[in-house]
Amino acid sequence: MTDPHRNTYDPLTSVPAGLRAFTGRDAFGLWFSLGIGLLVLQAGSLLTPGLSLGAALAAIVVGSAIGVLLLAATSVIGADTGLASMANLRPALGIRGAAVPTVLNGLQLVGWGAFEIIVMRDVADMLTRQTFGASNAVIWTLAFGALATALAVIGPLSFVRRFLRRYGLPLLLVAGAWLTWNLLATVDFPALFAKPGTGVLGFGTAVDLVVAMPLSWLPLIADYTRFGNSPRAMFRGTALGYFLANVWFYALGATYALASGGSGEGMLIAALAMAGGGVALLFIIIDETDNVFADVHSAAVSAATLVRLPVRTLAVVFGAICTALALFVPFASYETFLLLIGSLFASLFGVMLVDHFHVRRRHIDAAALTLRDGPYWFAGGFNPLGIAAWLLGVASFHAITSLAPWIGATVPALVIAATSYLLLVSILGVPRPSPAR
Repeated sequence: MTDPHRNTYDPLTSVPAGLRAFTGRDAFGLWFSLGIGLLVLQAGSLLTPGLSLGAALAAIVVGSAIGVLLLAATSVIGADTGLASMANLRPALGIRGAAVPTVLNGLQLVGWGAFEIIVMRDVADMLTRQTFGASNAVIWTLAFGALATALAVIGPLSFVRRFLRRYGLPLLLVAGAWLTWNLLATVDFPALFAKPGTGVLGFGTAVDLVVAMPLSWLPLIADYTRFGNSPRAMFRGTALGYFLANVWFYALGATYALASGGSGEGMLIAALAMAGGGVALLFIIIDETDNVFADVHSAAVSAATLVRLPVRTLAVVFGAICTALALFVPFASYETFLLLIGSLFASLFGVMLVDHFHVRRRHIDAAALTLRDGPYWFAGGFNPLGIAAWLLGVASFHAITSLAPWIGATVPALVIAATSYLLLVSILGVPRPSPAR
């Protein structure tokens, strides 16, 4: 009998209804956990002192609400179709057209995975150096990379129920509670709220930075909600779990950074450790493995739509690549990385949401996803309307970033791409498949 706790399903084949065992509670636990982490704390530290604390908190709530609603809406697509994320792009972009974002998704997931391992390694190494006077970044890198790869191999259902529920969430709640209590007990909040922002960061840009975090999961979420037992449960679990976590840890990062002098994300972790938060940071590091698990697992699932190899085999390959990059590639600009992801994928999923909910009426013919001359072949394997709308969204993102950065570019670009695709389809109709060559 097939083990429903192992992800052995073809990403281009819909998961059978009888094996969709992922509940709303599972979705809440997964996305609450993925919404908490060291990178979220560091991203929050980017908001202050450029903004005042009050403005930063407002940007966090607004950006989280926007990003989470889009993320939860995308979760419904996976539950509707039972297909992986990159498979769900084929009706919007065409069978061949979807290969482009699939490759880009693999690249960005490898980057995310390497970044996560680097952050975990650096913090763990700092803690052992402060506590025991010993340092070995290579061992930490290999250990975190191996753990995340092993979790990616066992699959999402086993990960959530065997690792996350038993160990991850309890550790997260203890760590988050300690960080919050320490902040409330030691910080003069009236004084912090009275500090004006420096003005180097606009409110729109701050919202963009917050939105970018939940939107970075758009290309992955259907890889998990395809196992969902109902679209409604996936929407509710995802929205509630990620919103609570994102607001909580963005706010902690922004407040701790301002209280410690606003010295940036690198000094934030050191300040937390010096303030006695070493144990809390250690708990967060252990749970941070879930982020690398998600990156490695989804990179493998995405690649499996192009290369006919088992997902578990590809997970080992991508886990090794992420670990190798973490060993040899230095940590780059995190803020730039977030904004780049927003420019590529926010617009793309604007097109995908319109295609699924309006054009397809929430139904995809999974059996036709690999058929030449089928309904998703369009013009030589490409849907020109979907690709044009996507590129227009990306171009508008960079135009807004260059000409009017203070309004924020991610959400306008997504709306422009979605509206463009809606208009093109309404005027020209969905292209019919052309003869395969």
